[in-house]
Amino acid sequence: MEKRTVDVAIIGAGTAGMGAYRTARAHTDSVVLIEGGQYGTTCARVGCMPSKLLIAAAERAHDTAQAPMFGVHPGDIRIDGKAVMKRVREERDRFVGFVLEAVDDMPAEHKLTGNARFVDPHRLVIDDTIEVTADRIVIATGSRPNIPGMLKDAKDRLIVNDDVFEWQDLPASVAVFGPGVIGLELGQALSRLGVRVRMFGKGGSVGPILEDDIRDYALRTFNEEFPLDPEADVRGIERTEDGVAITFVDAERGEVTETFDYLLAATGRKSNTDHLDIQNADLELDDRGTPEFDHYTLRCGHSHIFIAGDANSDAPLLHEAADEGRIAGENAGRYPDVRAGVRRTPLAVVFTDPQIASVGITLNELEAHWQGNYSTGDVSFEGQGRSRVIGKNRGLLRVYGERGSGRFLGAEMLGPAAEHLAHLLAWSAQRRMTVSEILDMPFYHPVIEEGVRTALRALNRNLQIGPEVVKRCMDCGPGS
Repeated sequence: MEKRTVDVAIIGAGTAGMGAYRTARAHTDSVVLIEGGQYGTTCARVGCMPSKLLIAAAERAHDTAQAPMFGVHPGDIRIDGKAVMKRVREERDRFVGFVLEAVDDMPAEHKLTGNARFVDPHRLVIDDTIEVTADRIVIATGSRPNIPGMLKDAKDRLIVNDDVFEWQDLPASVAVFGPGVIGLELGQALSRLGVRVRMFGKGGSVGPILEDDIRDYALRTFNEEFPLDPEADVRGIERTEDGVAITFVDAERGEVTETFDYLLAATGRKSNTDHLDIQNADLELDDRGTPEFDHYTLRCGHSHIFIAGDANSDAPLLHEAADEGRIAGENAGRYPDVRAGVRRTPLAVVFTDPQIASVGITLNELEAHWQGNYSTGDVSFEGQGRSRVIGKNRGLLRVYGERGSGRFLGAEMLGPAAEHLAHLLAWSAQRRMTVSEILDMPFYHPVIEEGVRTALRALNRNLQIGPEVVKRCMDCGPGS
């Protein structure tokens, strides 16, 4: 068996792993990056980018279908499924190509291909052919779809999001299990592209939404486009000659069976640490088998091992993975000088229509730690001026502020342009601005951001900081 000794070994060449590699290499050239699968990152290959390509096609189809509201009649809409998927694959491959170019630029001696597993806290074996002894190790192995056993009865018609982006054409029907981020984004996009979609959930959740009012609004809105039952009573799944037969209880029809071409499992993801023989690393593990780690240093206990990105199941988002990779790589590179890294204000977006976003302190955290020492402010986008102008006037924004200090804490929303509004609010939260300070900023007219101002004015009033009467544009209505 070939044997190598390095200062830093990084397991996984995704967003976190490549970030860790770049920063660790600033401290030492004795680095090896180990990848057991395809190069290209989850985001570029099967995540952020291909899903947004599919959503972009769906948005064009939906906008065309909605054109008559403006007096514009484009005629019959024809969706060419083969052309849709061809563009998704070609543009996806372009994004993956950028990542592959970065990998190609790395020195050959810094790259190893194969599946790594721990022999002891410092030794890794890769495919039983190479043994790497590392002074420090970064685990950045990412995650994979988690598929409950019942769904496996769909057999060869069971797919995950990875499979969707390899389609040559759009199917006629898809049953989506899991109304989380992936399920909502892909399910709505497929529905708008003419695919018959039915979505099944468990536990009542709709995406990552925590506020009951916003969740209920989202549920009503999505059900206008496709059936979504967040607490589905599924009685059976069977592979038949015609596809996948799903038997479930419908609120109006009772027990029914519907057949779909595919069953898309969007039931969450699980960390890839379970293939590492992690028990040999002498680390404290949580109930999921993931190493316990510090949120700010990414260090596992008091060890020389760090964990970053989706592998730690903390914040499975690209920008978080990039930050964590940088922090873990820095600390592995200069070990034992371990330092806390800068963690940004939490920010998450779901690219549905209306979009879903959350910023800063969540409702659960407020209820657990603020003990009622906060207030809220709302705005409905139904009457918001610019939102009505563009026909996107669906949704609700709720903002949070701290009593006494008036500091802006966070927000949750369903609505138009949430991806942009959330950034403005996240920047404000990270700067620790007060609600009054945000309201002192310029708001142009007529823009959707005026809805943010309305919610913040209501919050200021509830914090007993702002004026009793909120002025509104009399020409444009509430939320302006």
